[in-house]
Amino acid sequence: VQLQASGGGLVQAGGSLRLSCAASGSGFSINSTNWYRQAPGNQRESVATLTSDGITRYSDSVQGRFTISMDGAKKTAYLQMGSLKAEDTAVYFCNVRWRYYGRTYEREAWGQGTLVTVSS
Repeated sequence: VQLQASGGGLVQAGGSLRLSCAASGSGFSINSTNWYRQAPGNQRESVATLTSDGITRYSDSVQGRFTISMDGAKKTAYLQMGSLKAEDTAVYFCNVRWRYYGRTYEREAWGQGTLVTVSS
């Protein structure tokens, strides 16, 4: 499985942006889709999670402002970000935990990261 992230850019505070993460490959299913971010000088932190049974979880810092979703047919995950703040500036990474059909072993894949810059 390979992931291709896109959608980052420069946005003013209060604005919105949507990140995409397209998964390529065949014969696999996704157990969970995750978005992380890493700001300069900080550790990578979890932002949002979407499990295969539709459960979503968000960090306190983005709860109510960000929405994670998945288009299963396109195998593409999205992170809709709204009411953006300067502190949301970071490189955003998508991550999926996946397995081959008929297998139980879970694997992990990471996207290349996409930069989001929020100007105040």
